[in-house]
Amino acid sequence: MQLKLDIEKTLVALLQQEDTDGDKRITIEDKGPQQYLLKDLNGTSTEVTINGTYYLSNLLQELIIAKEKKASYINTKHIFEKPIDRFKRMIEDYYWEGLTRSIDKAGLHQILTDEKSSSTKQRIYVPHSDERAFKYYKTLEDALPYLEIIKLPKEITPTYVLSINDKPGILALKLQEVDGELKGVPFAVPGGRFNEMYGWDSYFESIGLLLGPKKDLAKSMADNFQYEIEHYGKILNANRTYYLTRTQPPFYSSLIREVFEQKVKGADQGWLKSHLTTAIKEYETVWMVLGKRLTKNGLNRYLAEGIGLPPEVEEGHYNAVLKPYAKAAKLSIKAYEKAYFKRELKNTELDTYFIHDRSVRENGHDTSYRLENRCAHLNSVELNSFLYKYEKDFEYLIKTYCDDSYISDTGKLYDSTYWNKKASTRKSLMQKYLWNAHDRIFYDYDIVDKKQVPFVAATSLIPLWAGIPDMKTANVLVKNTLPKLTCLGGIAGSTEASRGEISKDRPARQWDFPNGWAPHQMMIWKGLLNYNFEKEAHELIYRWLWMITKNAVDYNGTIPEKYDVVTATHKVFAEYGNVGTDFEYITREGFGWMNASYLYGLSILPDTFKDSLNELIHPDELFN
Repeated sequence: MQLKLDIEKTLVALLQQEDTDGDKRITIEDKGPQQYLLKDLNGTSTEVTINGTYYLSNLLQELIIAKEKKASYINTKHIFEKPIDRFKRMIEDYYWEGLTRSIDKAGLHQILTDEKSSSTKQRIYVPHSDERAFKYYKTLEDALPYLEIIKLPKEITPTYVLSINDKPGILALKLQEVDGELKGVPFAVPGGRFNEMYGWDSYFESIGLLLGPKKDLAKSMADNFQYEIEHYGKILNANRTYYLTRTQPPFYSSLIREVFEQKVKGADQGWLKSHLTTAIKEYETVWMVLGKRLTKNGLNRYLAEGIGLPPEVEEGHYNAVLKPYAKAAKLSIKAYEKAYFKRELKNTELDTYFIHDRSVRENGHDTSYRLENRCAHLNSVELNSFLYKYEKDFEYLIKTYCDDSYISDTGKLYDSTYWNKKASTRKSLMQKYLWNAHDRIFYDYDIVDKKQVPFVAATSLIPLWAGIPDMKTANVLVKNTLPKLTCLGGIAGSTEASRGEISKDRPARQWDFPNGWAPHQMMIWKGLLNYNFEKEAHELIYRWLWMITKNAVDYNGTIPEKYDVVTATHKVFAEYGNVGTDFEYITREGFGWMNASYLYGLSILPDTFKDSLNELIHPDELFN
């Protein structure tokens, strides 16, 4: 039903009555009457009563949408949508659009002016090898006095990256010609303060994008991955200058395979072969260089090669780490941090710590006590699972789409047998170094201490996603490990016992217990389904979607970066807060991979569970 309203007057009256805490949202924490009467102004006697927090918050959102469209009508169908239908529609119709960026004339303001841009001068750094992009951005510089375009040197070293810490900027991504005009190839950002293209976020966002009307954006992100590898040497942690020495968890082969097999427009056979060439190049030059990210035992590690303290962290993040050194130097923590950051004060112990810390950020799990002060020494379970997936994807793509014969850009001949052997070797090495037969779980392996690290984490289950264990091992792993990590709202980042005690000097880390994250859930669901653990997968999907739905129903559509899965709340008390919770009236973005996990979960959850989800039936009523 279409209702004609005085939009502004209704909006003001609704907030005065229902938004009792004044945060410009309607949530379960407000103490209003939870009832609002709408009267049609179109000469009819139609009246509609809106009851309850969820429907009132929907009304608030629809009023804002109508106001922005300069409309005088709202659709009551949208107010009374069932929760899972509404959140799916909002993600597909609004949030993906809110997260989409491009680095070109049209998109510059949105990409450059965020909370990390404190300087009055905004910079775009352009690869040395992309002369067309440099000329394009220089023309923009001439028209925009706040903009500075800088060409990167041919060789990018950690010393160079350190030298521009006080002149940070965005790194250019791919340009394409559209109707005779250069435009930036678009990409999705995670959301909030994460206003650039991140590595593994982009892949998990693409899983959701490929399920709906914006499949082309997933292809665009693969094209930007290719650009990063060709011009920056790696898929970047994100496209900012201080990330130039860091890559991210490798999902490129999964992305190109899924985009191609979804028959996204433009992703034809030539596109696939081009990306396959780049993916193999990344595999060989980023991951398989001995002494760098390839270790002597044949397995891999993360190794970010920046110098000193990472410049992107929030003030106070390293206080617990710096405190003893500052005390010994008789300096305040702030003064010590400033002197160390500027390299006016040397500390080899801290230098080593920050190699590990930067490697944690390359790992994507920033931060976790699983990786604290040892990440660069670890053959991690998840990284080797991801690279096994690369090898199996290469085997499959070459055999299926390249007539089982593929010549790389270096002239090397590959066939499916070559990649099958690589994957088989990795599987054997993982069995040798990472599998613990006594504890019946995969653990990370420390190459310096030459022993496993007995830390029970969600990552211990990632081999299921890659298809590594045989059925017997999978049964043992699922039976032993899944119950330890399953909580009210899904899978926790670790067990509480592995995380250890939390104190003022040992603060909580956001990737540990009790927090849960979308990429873990999505990979574990797929891993369980790979081995026909349908009952377990459906329970975990329901728990996760129930938690997202309940929080969104109770808190004005909030879909944030992460959750406390023990209490099933978005109110997470750990480092960095929780991106996606700070908005007025209506969330414009949700959060990238959380949006995707919602769409992906709904796509594989049996319909028999969806009525229960809409009614917010507690998981324990269904599964205990």
